[in-house]
Amino acid sequence: MDKTFTVEEARALMPVLLERAAAFVAMRGELAELAYELRSTGTSEAGGLAEAKAYEARLEEILGWFEERGIEVKGVAPLLVDFPSVLDGVRVRLCWLEGDRELVWYHRDELGFAGRRPLP
Repeated sequence: MDKTFTVEEARALMPVLLERAAAFVAMRGELAELAYELRSTGTSEAGGLAEAKAYEARLEEILGWFEERGIEVKGVAPLLVDFPSVLDGVRVRLCWLEGDRELVWYHRDELGFAGRRPLP
């Protein structure tokens, strides 16, 4: 069975989530630049294929941290994660989007991101 978070449980994870997210975003940018240079010129001062694979492995490791805790990764550019939850007897997802400093959004399961609303 999937983990279900209370708002308090999800918010308690936010300091570590923000650290992991910042590392992910920085590494995603490094990988994007390296990949662009390799495609454009065939070389990069940042390295080659081995370094690109190392970035990819580290990104997957960071994403695994979210998934191991029951946090659903919905997108990676921008980074978007959901915490399964229940509000007033309704199944929802507490929704965090890259750039948010706090967990203040949710949406009903069946509505997805388009139904994103402020937490009561």
